[in-house]
Parts: sequence; C-alpha cells; structure tokens
Amino acid sequence: MRAKVAVSLAVVSVLAGCGTTTSAQPTPSGPGVVTLDKATPPAPGGEVGQASTEFGGANDLSMWTKLSKTEKDVDRIVKLDVNKTVKGSMYLEPNTSAWFDGFRGPFVYQDLAGDIVMHARVKVEGKNGGQPKRKFSLGGLMARQPGSYANPNWVSVTTGTGEKSGQVEVKYTKDGSSKPKELAVKSGWVELVLARVGRVFVALYKEDGGKWKVGHRWPSTLPDVLQWGITAYTDWDSYSTLKKDAAKANAKQVKGQPDLKLTVDFVRFLRPELPEYADPLNDASVSDAVLIKAMTPAGA
Repeated sequence: MRAKVAVSLAVVSVLAGCGTTTSAQPTPSGPGVVTLDKATPPAPGGEVGQASTEFGGANDLSMWTKLSKTEKDVDRIVKLDVNKTVKGSMYLEPNTSAWFDGFRGPFVYQDLAGDIVMHARVKVEGKNGGQPKRKFSLGGLMARQPGSYANPNWVSVTTGTGEKSGQVEVKYTKDGSSKPKELAVKSGWVELVLARVGRVFVALYKEDGGKWKVGHRWPSTLPDVLQWGITAYTDWDSYSTLKKDAAKANAKQVKGQPDLKLTVDFVRFLRPELPEYADPLNDASVSDAVLIKAMTPAGA
C-alpha cells in the first residue's frame, strides 16, 4: 500500500526563485547559530518510516506508483522490477527520456507530506557497464509537486553522466525552468539524500567509503504533500530538433540510444528536525557540518 502521511509541522515560508545559501551573520533578533551538539540526526520509524523500502522481495514494488500511470503519460520505462534483475534491489532501465524544463521522464513515487529525509544508495551504469556514454544519463531521487505537468515543479539529486561522466547533478525546476549544477563523483555506489526541512530543500551525496557533502540548498516553495521517489533518464542528444519543443517531445516516445541501468539498494524515509531559531538557508546559522548531521541518518 502506498504510504500517505499527513502531519502538522512548522509553517513553511514561501520564497521566490531558486537560491543558494547566504552568509549573513545571525543576530539576536534573527536566526541563531546551531552548533553541532544541538543538531540531531533525523528520526527513523513512525508513519513516514512505513514508506521505507529495503527491496527484499518482489512485492515491495507495489509500494511504488508510476507517474505515467497516475497522470496519464507515455511510459518511458523499459524495465522495472524488484529482487529479480538484481537481488535485494530495485532495478530501473529507462528509455530515451529527460527531466529538464518541461521534458518528462520515468518516475516512481510515494505520496508523503511534511518535512522528509529521503536516503538511498544507488548505482548508475551504462548498459554495457561503466559510466553511461550518452549525455544526461542520470538516476537518483526526486520530489515533485503532483499534477504539475503544465507547470513543472520539482527538485532532484541524481548521479551518472551529465555534460561529463562521473557526476552528481542537483537540480531545482520551478515553473518549468530548470537550474542544474554538476559535481564530480567517483563511479560505483553513491548514497544520496534529498530532504525538506522547514523552508529549505537540501541535496547531499556520499561516495562509497567517503564523507557526506552538501550538494545544494534551495528555498522550499513546494506544497506540503509531494511525490517522493526514484527517477532515471537517458540519451538527451537523441531529442535532436525536439530539444526546444517539450510538448512535441512529451507526446511520443523518442527513438534513440538509451544507455542507463539504475540499481537502488534501499530507500529510507525519516523525519528531520532543526531548532526553531535555525535558518537552514543561511550557512552562518546552519553550517554544512550541522546540516549534514541533521539530514543524514546516524551512522550513515
């Protein structure tokens, strides 16, 4: 059963645009400084914890819903299964597709409300192994405003091949305009976190055996209930002349050379919490170190 969670939380401030962190010094009348000892890892369990999936059995797939089914779109997924292609994992192989501006790709999700930490361990490969060879072949996590085909609004953290291979891409799409940023990452397994707490969205990532890094912070302008889930898309160059015409591209399955396999070891949902005096958009109030502690599971 798809988890639906309705929780009363702190009021989310609505800010325009897709911003980065600010460094204004906290003042007695404004936000305070959160020290590491005041930060706590997100809490597991509870209602939102019921949405977590370890992918130990094929029936775990029933917890996830295809966006193409609920919002009546072209199904751009070639293969999707759990504990079959890769034991103990979700496997997703997309057709030629894209999540950029008004372009749409594969997405499987659960409806969840309020402040969320979504934590996953993923591996992106080309069909023949190694890094995908086609540009913008990426897989990972996304939180999307339901029913926003006409006016796309979503945030994502993915890994794979962007402009170059070996990238983590963090991206906020507001009213159909995407603002991506790429960060170099080693190939292989990568842990990703996509989270919302109060008035901020954050994306974090960690290479296997490495340390957590903050990918980006954005003002949260999305509604309380979002679709939280897994995405993968590939082969942007095959859009050719349709790269400037999302409506025509979305109306059919574009023929191309898809080159991506996404393996997801687990997806876990947790509840984050920061002190009321914190301003997570201000890195003078909430440093990267504090943000990492507050947005990543204990021991992760």
